[in-house]
Amino acid sequence: MAPPVPDPGMADAPLTPARLWRLVRDPAPGRLGHALRMAAGCTATVLVGEIWQVPDVAVPALVTLALWQKDRMTNAVAGVAVNVLIVVLLVLIYGLVALTLDHPMALVIVITLLSFGFFFLGSASKLRPVAYMLGLIVVYGLVAIDQVSVGEIVTRALLYTDLFLAVPGAVMVVLGLLICPSPCRVLTDDIAARLRAAAALLRGADAETRAQATRLLREGTTGMTKALRMAGLERMWRPADLACLRQAAECAVAVLALAESEAARDPAAPPPQALVDTLETMAALFAAGDYPTAIAAPATPPGRPACTAMAALLAVFTTPDPTPQDAPAKGKSGFLAPDAFTNPAHVRFAVKGTAAVMTSYLLFRMIDWPGIHTCIITCFIVALPTMGEMIAKLTLRIGGALIGGAIGIAAIVFVQPHLQDITGFLVLVFAVSLLAAWVKTGDERIAYAGLQIGLAFYLTDLKGYGPTSDMATARDRIVGIMLGNAITYAMFTSFWPTSAYDGIAQRLRAVAALLRRQRAATTPQQQAACVAALQSAVSQGERQVEYALAEPIHLRAEMDRIAIFRTGFADAGRLGADMLDGTATDAGARIAALEAHAS
Repeated sequence: MAPPVPDPGMADAPLTPARLWRLVRDPAPGRLGHALRMAAGCTATVLVGEIWQVPDVAVPALVTLALWQKDRMTNAVAGVAVNVLIVVLLVLIYGLVALTLDHPMALVIVITLLSFGFFFLGSASKLRPVAYMLGLIVVYGLVAIDQVSVGEIVTRALLYTDLFLAVPGAVMVVLGLLICPSPCRVLTDDIAARLRAAAALLRGADAETRAQATRLLREGTTGMTKALRMAGLERMWRPADLACLRQAAECAVAVLALAESEAARDPAAPPPQALVDTLETMAALFAAGDYPTAIAAPATPPGRPACTAMAALLAVFTTPDPTPQDAPAKGKSGFLAPDAFTNPAHVRFAVKGTAAVMTSYLLFRMIDWPGIHTCIITCFIVALPTMGEMIAKLTLRIGGALIGGAIGIAAIVFVQPHLQDITGFLVLVFAVSLLAAWVKTGDERIAYAGLQIGLAFYLTDLKGYGPTSDMATARDRIVGIMLGNAITYAMFTSFWPTSAYDGIAQRLRAVAALLRRQRAATTPQQQAACVAALQSAVSQGERQVEYALAEPIHLRAEMDRIAIFRTGFADAGRLGADMLDGTATDAGARIAALEAHAS
């Protein structure tokens, strides 16, 4: 099969407004329920903050929006973990306050060293996902407490900081256990969604349905694997059942890959009705929270190898491989990356991040404008290793902040004057939180904007113990966000700029290695596992290409192989399905071509 030809219109704008709008309104399976529960959690946090008179209730609401998870077990674990973590951070902050209080130069030195340390850990350690958030909390805690000169108020501020995380943590544990589904139910719903998408493709779907199926396919088993781990902790299902569900998750991705290949090969072909009926029957059983066993392979039309391969997979859909393939050997993995002290990129990243934080801090102090403290927060949030990633996140932060700030200001002017009691205000909080949660639970290309919508709204309309009509708060905090974005962008593009393009070849090599593993697989279960891993790897590669295309034009001019890389990832995704149905007679040559492009 010839590799697909990339759309030339995407070369300069991989994430067009039309595509963004499709991602925003995408009715992905389970998205509405997840968003509703997240909004309910944020609203409950605001209510508890009002009852307990927690100051600056916007912070607990934001923490809830940021940490709320899809299933009850993950929510409970996150809620407990965040309260343990805050105790450790408070001890650290308290010790540093004792060293820096009333010593401005000591404070500057400590903030510099802490910023460098957290940015370095974010680049060169396993703390990469959370190091920036830890740095934000510690550094901002020191900056905020430095504005207070009375010892008793400092102590009270530290105690209230504990409440900022204790309230969301308690809401996540208690409310999450009440309203969130079990991780096994999340898993079975995800499997059902992929089976239904495959059935829709075989029946003949429109362009929007095909695009949604492709997005589901590219997720691989990432989310389902996480649900499996949490289900193991919950211990409501036997290990044998979980093994069957793991196999079902991998086979569901493989079936969807075959259905997409079949739909692309002959869109006008009549649907294989027996296969479609079997898929829908299985989907209904998974959606009910159970799984089928001893599935009979349905009859398939002759001359349609993808349908035949799907039927063969259905026969082993929930049957774990009795002879599992040996996993690739892995070396020891320590806390720090192997090149932590030899690769200058880690130190350069830390220097750029620290420079952005200190520039924001010094500017914040020199102009004596406390309301723009969000510029310091922004530096930690938008700093990422490559320019493409940073620009993409920065764009989402600006867009989300402007939308959330505009909604907050409109609410102050047009809605709050008509609210008579807390019930109306909580309805307002729920409505805006639902919008933010809907965006946040969408595709990862837009999810960060949802967090920023919630952040800007909460900081605009929640001040002290509840609602505020102070327009200056909205103005100052939005100005701080924009200022932090500008400073971070200037630092990361002016000194040692790192392009996302540099890492694309490595991702293409990883994709080629997975294809070789699939080619060597000897059982349908092993092949399904390889296809599921392949789809996740292809998705990561495609994202890396999009990050590269988001970079400044002078850097894009040097990306001479970007079109080849884009075509390579697209062909790799198709090749996995072609090897499953046996039509890839030239698989070896196509894999070799991918390896040649990645060299």
